[in-house]
Amino acid sequence: MDSLPLTPDSAALYDALIRRDPAYEGRAWVGVATTGIFCRLTCPARKPRPENCRWFASPAEALAAGFRPCRRCHPLGLEAEGDPVLRRMLDALNAEPGRRWTEAGVAALGLDPSTVRRAFKRHYGMSFLELARQMRLRKGARALAGGAPVIAAQLDAGFDSASGFREAFARLFGHPPAAMVQGAGGLVAEWLDTPLGGMIAVADDRSLHLLEFTDRKALAAELQRLSKAAGGRIGLGRTSITDGAEAQLQRYFVGESGDFDVPLTLYGTPFLREVWEELRRIPPGATVSYGELAARIGRPSAVRAVARAVGSNQLAVVVPCHRVIGADGSLTGYAGGLWRKQALIAIERKLAAG
Repeated sequence: MDSLPLTPDSAALYDALIRRDPAYEGRAWVGVATTGIFCRLTCPARKPRPENCRWFASPAEALAAGFRPCRRCHPLGLEAEGDPVLRRMLDALNAEPGRRWTEAGVAALGLDPSTVRRAFKRHYGMSFLELARQMRLRKGARALAGGAPVIAAQLDAGFDSASGFREAFARLFGHPPAAMVQGAGGLVAEWLDTPLGGMIAVADDRSLHLLEFTDRKALAAELQRLSKAAGGRIGLGRTSITDGAEAQLQRYFVGESGDFDVPLTLYGTPFLREVWEELRRIPPGATVSYGELAARIGRPSAVRAVARAVGSNQLAVVVPCHRVIGADGSLTGYAGGLWRKQALIAIERKLAAG
């Protein structure tokens, strides 16, 4: 496949390459004619001259044109894999999930805390310190669910302050940790591990009520709405529905199946539920635009309302809002991060290819 021609758009792409503009992640790649290598536009390597650049809309196009992937920015991998700052800090976090990270600790690794903060905000919607705190909170929740006293769970999660532990839980769930042990209304929350990061699943014995990546900004508000509906609290633990959802997610992420038949409870107006049900009819490997989705439900003029409905979905992956893209083919917004949207679409394209 031929590269994109040299046009005014190419000039804009070259400007983005020089600035290492992250807005073009997942939208454009550059091949360097003098080296035969193709890169992300955010690649830290020395920049080529504009006449030596060839522009591509996908890694597949660059490979088909005979270019090799760069070993510095890893253009065939997830976006986060191409950022050495992200890779280093994620490795450090996984090695010590209970560590109480501070900016001084980041600086001790020879990294600029502000650079790390911007990189994590760009890719994950939260700072590295906020992500580290989420992991510690998750560790504490696991300890509580296993029957540990609140103080033991607090220490196990690395919180020196009992009030800090309670406040962190209260912000997330809308009530303190002691109220979560027994639960109410049959709803229980559990952390699930996936290759794209932790998720929180809320279920009862009949259906799945919420499934979100733990770093989603709207997660606390969603959990608090559910908590209110459950009489003021959500318990910690799992049900057979949680087990089923986890098993289906595992099959999905290893590329065995893109089907999800776990029973769901959808919270929202009839219009919202109509949009979400239509999302579930999009097969793995396929994508639609917001306009196409609006037309599918017989509301072609309601594109903005449909986009808002897609964004308010609180059952990530199983209600596949990631399959909706911009009319120009761009990934557009995704509450879980564009890097995750890119990864999910890549998984499903492999599933569809068989």
